[in-house]
This record gives sequence, structure tokens and C-alpha cells, in this order.
Amino acid sequence: MKHSYADYVPAIKAMSDETRLKIIDMLSCGEMCACEILEEFSISQSTLSYHMKILSESGLVNAVRDGAWMRYTLNKERIDELKDFIGCITSDKEDLCKSWKNKKPNNQCC
Repeated sequence: MKHSYADYVPAIKAMSDETRLKIIDMLSCGEMCACEILEEFSISQSTLSYHMKILSESGLVNAVRDGAWMRYTLNKERIDELKDFIGCITSDKEDLCKSWKNKKPNNQCC
């Protein structure tokens, strides 16, 4: 499987914040509305919206409007892709390591 490093930068950046990591952890329990997520933090609704926008735009979280409410779920497909990518870039790959020592010119993993 070929991966482009750039495809995963938004998701990895989204996960670089403690609040967003906790939100991902919370959503691993299932769908939640914004008000339920907000109860766990000492932040404003607009700050939560900012975090949810980043998580949604990165593809890690799905957002669906339900009347006046927003409901969020993890995008399990994207999470699985990210897990595969991290596994790929951290795995032992002797052939690739040899080619990098001989200056590998492309911008892809595996």
C-alpha cells in the first residue's frame, strides 16, 4: 500500500492538541452532541466549535446537524487508515531503508 505523507499531516496535526485527543477518546464511546462534549471541558462553546472544526476537516470526526444540535462520531475508516499509516512508517522495512541510504527520491511510504 502506498501512502503519501502529506495525506496524513492534517490528522496528525489535529491530534497534537490535548483537548482534541480527549474529544477523540470520548467519541470512541459513541456518538455525542456538542453539549455533552462541552460538559467535560472548561472552555467556551466557540472554542469547542474551533476544535470540532479541526477534527472534522482532518477527517477524524464526522459532524451531522440535528436541528439546533451538532452530533459527532469518529470516522472509523479514517482512524484505521491513520493507524495503518503509522504502522507503515514505524515498521521495519529493510529494502526501503537501503534505498533511503542510496537517496530515495519519492515522497511516499510503503
